[in-house]
Order: sequence, then C-alpha cells, then structure tokens
Amino acid sequence: MATLLVRHATCLVTMDAQRREIVDGAVFARDGVIEAVGPSAELPASADLVIDATDQVVIPGLVNTHHHMFQTLTRAVRPAQDASLFGWLGTLYPLWARLTPEMVATSTQLAMAELLLSGCTTSSDHFYLFPNGCRLDDSLEAAQEVGMRFHAARGAMSVGRSLGGLPPDSVVENEAAILADTQRCIERWHDPARYAMQRIVVAPCSPFSVSRELMRDAALLARSFGQAHGVHLHTHLAENDSDIAYTRDKFNCTPAEYAERLGWLGADVWHAHCVKLDAAGIALFAATGTGVAHCPGSNMRLGSGIAPIRAMRDAGVPVAIAVDGSASNDSSHLLAELRLGLLLQRVGSGAEAMSAREMLEIGTLGGARVLGRNDIGALAPGMACDLVTVALDDVALAGAEDDPVAALLLCQVPRVRHSVVQGRVLVRDGELTTVDAPALVRRQRALARELLD
Repeated sequence: MATLLVRHATCLVTMDAQRREIVDGAVFARDGVIEAVGPSAELPASADLVIDATDQVVIPGLVNTHHHMFQTLTRAVRPAQDASLFGWLGTLYPLWARLTPEMVATSTQLAMAELLLSGCTTSSDHFYLFPNGCRLDDSLEAAQEVGMRFHAARGAMSVGRSLGGLPPDSVVENEAAILADTQRCIERWHDPARYAMQRIVVAPCSPFSVSRELMRDAALLARSFGQAHGVHLHTHLAENDSDIAYTRDKFNCTPAEYAERLGWLGADVWHAHCVKLDAAGIALFAATGTGVAHCPGSNMRLGSGIAPIRAMRDAGVPVAIAVDGSASNDSSHLLAELRLGLLLQRVGSGAEAMSAREMLEIGTLGGARVLGRNDIGALAPGMACDLVTVALDDVALAGAEDDPVAALLLCQVPRVRHSVVQGRVLVRDGELTTVDAPALVRRQRALARELLD
C-alpha cells in the first residue's frame, strides 16, 4: 500500500479532540488513511511520497456544504448584478434553461478546480434543474476525473409560475419522475462506506419551487434507505425577507415550522442560508441537530442579510461554511469565504463575536458534521488523509509571523501550495495535477459565451 509523509510544517493544525497545533508537525498516511500525527522527529523518516511542508501551515481539508457548480457559467451577468434573490433568479432561470450535459460537466470541473486551489477537499453541490438531457451523472462523472470528495445533491423544481411558484414552467419536472430519478441516482452512485468519495443527497430546491408533497415524499425516500446508508436531505430555507413572506403567505407558517411539519429536521438534514431563522427556529434546529450551511458571500452579494451564526453556535446548531453558487457569490474560493464569514459576524455582533480558529473549525469539523461524516475534518489516526498546505512566504502573508494560523483567515490567501484528498495529491506546488487548468478555462469561457448568445 502507498504511503505519504507530510513533514516539517511550521504549524500543523489537527482539529483533533484536543485541538492540537503542532510545531514542526507531520502526518503519515497509508493507502489514503492517516496512521500517525505528531512532531516530525517522532514520525517515520521516509515514505513512498514525501512532501516538505517547511514554511507552510498544514490544515485539514476544508468542507464546502452548498454550491451550484453549473452557475460558474453565468458569473457577473449584467442584468442580475444588482438584484436581490427573487429578481436575480428570475433573470437567470432562462439562461440556465439552455444548459447542456457538456456545460454541466465542464462547469463542475471548473468549480472544483477553484475549490481545490482554495483549500477545499470535500464539496457538496446542489444541482436542481435538468434541461436538454442533463443528468446528475454528468457532474458525478466529471468529479471522478478531478478526484475531489463529492456529495452530489439531486435537486429538483416542480412548481412553476403557472402553479404559483417562482421558476418558469420550462425548467420544472414531474414529481414522480423526480423521485424515480433520485432513487436511481442513490442506487447507482451512493457509497455509504467510510472514506467514500461520492454520496448522493436528496435535495428539492426550495419552498418556492416545489410542493409540500414533494418535500414530504423526498424525506420519506431518503430515510427509506435506512440510517446506515447515510442518505441525507438538503434544501434552501429562510434565505431573505421575500422567502419568509412566501412561506407565510403560501403555508401560513415560518420556514422552521414548515420544515418541522414535513419531516425536514434532524441530524440527517441541513439547510442552506437560514439568514432569517428566528429564535424559535434556532432552538428547533438545535434540539433536533439540524444543520446550517452558512453562505456569507452570497448573502452579502444579494443583500439578504447577516445570518445569526453566533446565536446558532451558542444554541448548539451544527454550522458549516459554503460558497453557494458562482452566480450569486461569483467566487468558489473557500478560504476567502471563511474570511468573509469571520468578518461578517463581527460586523453584526462585534469584534469578539467570532475568532479565526472558531471559523476554521466551522470550515472543517463543522462541514464534516453537517454532511454526516466522521472520517474527515481533522488530522488524526483513522481519519481520511485530506489536507492542504499554505505557504507563508507569499506576499499576502508576509509579516504574519506571530500567528500564522489566524493569518489564514485574517489575511487573503491567493491559493494553497498542496492539496491532498484520500492520500492523492491533487494540487502540487500550487498547480492542479488531474486537470489541465488552462484548457478547462478556455472551454468554460467558450461555453459561457454560447450560453449567453
């Protein structure tokens, strides 16, 4: 079995039970699984592959818990630049109706390339419209080529404008067909095993684009596979004031009450945004272990507000970080997203509201918990060898000698030096190893122009 040794890190952040930060730290892994973590002098001196992490910080791979990777094709579209959520969606739905399978595959790889270069080793993706023969399989097959750990959420929209929903009828699906294809995807792709590289998530899009019946039936479908199979549930919830008003008008309840009525609470569920989750909703999420994917960049870009993450954490709600779609955030840089999350909580609640280390914990262990995983998020024996290194000799980090760990979030990291997923090096010396980045960018740009024409 192949062995990997990462050694001589200036600081190795373990995120283990003791939250150790090891000076001159090292990690030794065999066949993609960590065997030992500690000072370099105490670990084996050799391995099949050795990475010298001198003058670098090593952290567990970051976990992105909400994305719409197809949206990397429609960044900074002019008519949507200054719109809030519902107007933004109304502008972009007609463009997304022109997606093709090649566009889905290429945009998935482009998003993953950006994520890997910014410290992410595991990502979820919420793909919720399937025009022109597109399938979730297109993104799953593309992800296999890249090598990122992937939770593919089979999204759906079933309530178009003719039935009082937000999306045009041209991009919604029949609900029986949605459930059938979701089950097919689980049976074809979902891997419940420890260290799994690909899992399927059941993910109707939002209260304003699917029916109550589909939400309820989707929850029943996910749980029909049993707890051991680990099929989780995901959707958007309480994103902005318009979202709240729609739920109250259509269902006569708050978003949290809506989720409770339909079986969408529990440790196997996480919701994106939750900017407008009220105190009762926070208490309900905490009591049931329901997770939240915090999307600070997108929330700021769309003017949705500041999610009450401090209150959620204090109450015991599982909180993770997410970049959201690259048409509302226009970026898939996960370390930068953690920085935004840190700063935004301070804007809302004061300078002591959130520390860099707490936000780093949200981006690692928090993401692992929300995705239902106990094999990623920390560097410790028995965990998957998912890690990244950040070089401290970059101009953006020069001068951050007192606390290089905090500097990862307080400063702006351009890109990571190395990225390892399940013991496989996907970024080496700042360059992708499984993807031809220049060729991918050229193809993505051509497809984006085709989509916009």
